[in-house]
Amino acid sequence: MLKLIVMKEGKTVQLTDKSLFDRKIKRVIISEDEIHKKIAEYGSKLSNEYEGKPLLLVSILKGAFVFLSDLTREIKIPCEVGFMAAKSYFDSTCSSGDVQIVYDLAQDISNYHVVVVEDIIDTGRTLLTIADMLKARNPLSLKILTLLDKPERRVVDLSADYSLFTIPDYYIIGYGLDFGEYYRNLPYIAEYDPE
Repeated sequence: MLKLIVMKEGKTVQLTDKSLFDRKIKRVIISEDEIHKKIAEYGSKLSNEYEGKPLLLVSILKGAFVFLSDLTREIKIPCEVGFMAAKSYFDSTCSSGDVQIVYDLAQDISNYHVVVVEDIIDTGRTLLTIADMLKARNPLSLKILTLLDKPERRVVDLSADYSLFTIPDYYIIGYGLDFGEYYRNLPYIAEYDPE
């Protein structure tokens, strides 16, 4: 039975057909090689900037898990990793504007330099909510590193301290980013074809 990535009667249905999966990949925006070169560059920057300092990388799940994994291997100094999860998309290509923290850090961050590792900054609502929450916990410092930045979509006053790629307003998938939980496994970043 062929199942599509669509909402039917309020339910998400599964995608099981490889040819349909492939047809939804409109085009590659950033290649696997380009991603890895930039991650190596920023891993080196973070290693230099935080050498001798207690560093905590905070990944925003689920989208940033692939990015964090590769970035962590490029950081050559001691560091710790923590996870948070927020939700704002709810099986759609548009942010709902409603940000829900669904998983929070367990550790006290007041003795760490915190770098929030995000997959994409779109409207900025989700990350602003998380950044404000973390600032209230008094880390030694707080910076934001994003794989992808879509500044033309921003609706709040938020900028990343580090941004690997700035992209136009495409709905993108791959390298941890999804549509309806699919496409996270692509090794590159592509534009999703909603047609």
